[in-house]
Amino acid sequence: MKKIITLMLCLLFVFSLAACASGAEDDDVIAEPANRLEAIKARGVVQIATEPYFAPYEFIDPSLSGDDMYKGADIELMKAIAAELGVKLEIVPLDFAAVLTGITTGSYDMAVSAIAYNLDRSENMNLSNVYEESDAGYGFIVRAEDADKYNSIDDLKDAVVATQSGSVQEGIFKSDITADGCKELKLFDQMTDAYLAVQEGRADVCICSVNSAALYAEANGNVLTVPDFRFTVDPNMNGVVVACPKEDTAELMEVVNKVIADNKDNGNIAKWFEEAKAQAADLGIE
Repeated sequence: MKKIITLMLCLLFVFSLAACASGAEDDDVIAEPANRLEAIKARGVVQIATEPYFAPYEFIDPSLSGDDMYKGADIELMKAIAAELGVKLEIVPLDFAAVLTGITTGSYDMAVSAIAYNLDRSENMNLSNVYEESDAGYGFIVRAEDADKYNSIDDLKDAVVATQSGSVQEGIFKSDITADGCKELKLFDQMTDAYLAVQEGRADVCICSVNSAALYAEANGNVLTVPDFRFTVDPNMNGVVVACPKEDTAELMEVVNKVIADNKDNGNIAKWFEEAKAQAADLGIE
């Protein structure tokens, strides 16, 4: 009987140890983040993609290095978002088409890159409220000597047209001009390269956001924005937004929209744009 009791006590002890071990393992299991916002806070970093060649939204100060070299109103907005989230900001510089792809596929947490609203993007991304609006619209930038030559879509029949790949401006070309409406279309990874193509005579007209193109024209005396022509577009396209992946970002977008609202109300966003324009001008950045 003593042997049986001893055996039973030993078995009870073993089972108790197993139960304790199992409980310890359960306690060590870390729950998967429920959404993108929780994932960002868990890792302590927010990854924000941008194409840093579109002053005054984002541009590079070549005298600096690391993330300090990125300047512009969008960069200040990124910093405000990261501060609200309580995490470190990681800026991911990419070509604009890669920015859009990275958000569509969920590779990055968000993009702040002068992203204009359009229907396609709204279907494939989670878009914020507008944080900057422009009444300048979309039009042409041309060489100064061609100021009177390209004043309408019909004037493009014999023109080489340039714009940025993946941009709203490329969408405008496809909907309003088409390949039959011009001599040739040239697409560039960066809008500044499209401006330069016009400046150097490799293209005749660039379809552009007039606000940004005007800065380039001010820094380069031989090009200008055509004053009397604007494309007719959805009014929403005259505003820029923050883009997040479509899935699991509702909570994250609430934070982004709060940051946008707070900084519009206190005047910071307007101030950031004025400061960015002055910084870009001082650096001679187009």
